[in-house]
This record gives sequence, C-alpha cells and structure tokens, in this order.
Amino acid sequence: MASPPPKQTMKERILETADKLFYLQGIRAIGVDTIAAEIGISKRTLYNHFPSKDALIEAYLQRRFVQPRPSDKPPAEQILATFDSLERRFAAKDFRGCPFVNAVAELGPDDEDRTVRNIAIAFKESRRIWFRDLLRQLDVADAEGLATQLTLLVDGSIAQDLVRDDPAMACAAREAARVLLANAGVKVAGSADKKRGG
Repeated sequence: MASPPPKQTMKERILETADKLFYLQGIRAIGVDTIAAEIGISKRTLYNHFPSKDALIEAYLQRRFVQPRPSDKPPAEQILATFDSLERRFAAKDFRGCPFVNAVAELGPDDEDRTVRNIAIAFKESRRIWFRDLLRQLDVADAEGLATQLTLLVDGSIAQDLVRDDPAMACAAREAARVLLANAGVKVAGSADKKRGG
C-alpha cells in the first residue's frame, strides 16, 4: 500500500495558490487578500511566511524557474523537442504565455529594484545557454548567435500562440529551427542536406 503524499506546509500552500492565481489572472489583479481567502487563512498568516507581496511575487517566479531535464537524446533532437513541448503546452486551456514576460509586462516601471526583471533575464539567459551548450556539442561555428536565434523562435511562437490561439505556431517555429540547424551544418531529419543525400 502506497503511503499518502506528504502534507504541504503552509508556505507551500500559499505559494502554490499564488502561482495559480498570478499566472491565470495576473499579478496586479490578485492581491494578498484574495490569496489568503482562497486558502482560508488570515493575511497575517500569509505575511508570516512572505513579508510582502513583492516577496511572494519573487518566490512565485523562482518557483517557475525550472531548468531543462538532463537527457541522453542527441543534442539536435533535444533542441527540436523544445518546440514539441511548446506545442503541447499551447494546447492546454490554462496556457497564458511566459510567466516571466508577463511579470515584466505587468510590473514594468513599478519594479523599482529590478528584481522581477533580473529574474526574467536570468531565466531567458539560462534557456539561451542551454541551447548554446547543445550547439557546442554539435560543433556549430556560431553557437552563441544560433542559440539567440533559437531563443527568439521560442519567444516568438509563444507570442503568436497567445494572439492566434493556435498551437501550430510551435510547429512553424520547430521548422524554422530545423532550417537554422541545417544551415549551420547540423544533420537533422528533413534538412536540405539529407534530402540531397548529403
């Protein structure tokens, strides 16, 4: 008989609730009163765990800062799989875009100490570096430049899906990534070199 999952701490419950509400309804739209009411606690209890809404926003973004899982798949396959993952995410009814971009767009000038912006930059840069390191394994000449281009394809497909509500935007980005990889000399299924038998 499997043991029941460990009970969440109050801090985890607060953060999980804030994560859901901030992502689905917006950081500005959700106050600490709403989060506390959703959980059934007092604001004072919430503030015992997070001394301010800013601290809660920072914890929410840090929680979303997830690194790609290590994989034994070939580097090119890992890169292209990013877009397959995006397509699945776009198809979800609760997809509201990139939480880091959303936070920067919402808080903008109100983020006086730049905490939110710095977390967003760190997240985006971590993704670019992940691409760069995979491209270096493939001996791509300009791994830095191509990593930036792939990152732009990810962000562009997210923006297009939000506007169009069309998961196929991830497929289009994947095909563009395939072309970029092939042009950089990477052997990928469906590339021009492969079609020519090269």
